[in-house]
Amino acid sequence: MNYLKTDSAYILRIDRGEEIVKAIHDLCQKEQIGLGFLSGIGAVDYARLGLYSLEKRRYLVNEFKGEYEITSLIGNITAQEGAPYIHMHMTISDETGAVVGGHLSEARVAVTCEIVISLLKGTIEREMDPGIGINLMVFPAGGAESPSQS
Repeated sequence: MNYLKTDSAYILRIDRGEEIVKAIHDLCQKEQIGLGFLSGIGAVDYARLGLYSLEKRRYLVNEFKGEYEITSLIGNITAQEGAPYIHMHMTISDETGAVVGGHLSEARVAVTCEIVISLLKGTIEREMDPGIGINLMVFPAGGAESPSQS
């Protein structure tokens, strides 16, 4: 992976054979990125995408092997227990244009992957919500509330 840091972003090129989630996690750890959002494009030859089943309380994951274009890669960067927490979703298309997508667990770059991480000030921690079974963002006391919580 190669990257360039600007005042408010990181521009990444993840290379053939590298795993996307690991590369982003490693960069966030190295550069101490605590809060941001990301988007990207590229191509993969292996991906694990899924969805969280509230009923089963686990991610249901599908594996995809072959040539795929990344039509969309989006996500956010927060923290959990002081470590980077990367949450991403990806859609990929095959040679016929058929598209699949979901929560990104793992993906290996086939050609290249170009990502922009936009930095935000501060940090947001995540904590396990036992009622749902996933790590949710936790906001500091005194933050704005949504109308449904008022």
